[in-house]
Amino acid sequence: MNEKLALLSLIELLSALSCGVVILYVTFRLLRVYGSKKLGIDQYNTAYMVFVAAVLFSVGFTMSGIVNPILSYFRIMSDQDISVMNLFLSYIATGGAYISIAYILTILVISLGVGLYTFMTPLKEVQGLKENNIGVSIVLAAIVIVLSLMCKDGIILLIESIVPYPQLPMDL
Repeated sequence: MNEKLALLSLIELLSALSCGVVILYVTFRLLRVYGSKKLGIDQYNTAYMVFVAAVLFSVGFTMSGIVNPILSYFRIMSDQDISVMNLFLSYIATGGAYISIAYILTILVISLGVGLYTFMTPLKEVQGLKENNIGVSIVLAAIVIVLSLMCKDGIILLIESIVPYPQLPMDL
């Protein structure tokens, strides 16, 4: 049995589950606090919860794309002659950095996109959410989801750019 490959699969499963739950929980709590404190939206507002669900989906969808760069890093590191413990610690530290960068970029993209959209339209989307207008929440949800679909590859490419791939020889 390949110990490093088995370790890779266990780390991937555990980190995806734990990071996924933590990221979604933190995002949910941030949106609940933001909606309650900043926007004055009741916690039982269905329209706002539709918007929150779209943000959670978008964050999860975008973050799912950084698994491959993390695995690439791990495969590169597993080819080196280092102990399993050092490999594990390196994976956790680097994976945490990649996840943090991708999460911050995802939140920025969603915030910027919704902010620009609400600035450009004559509608008062926040007021519509406060009034529990499901139509407004569906439109905002669609915007958030489409933004995540459009920006996911760019975020993944940025994370890929910091993976320390070996240099290939340039002899032609």
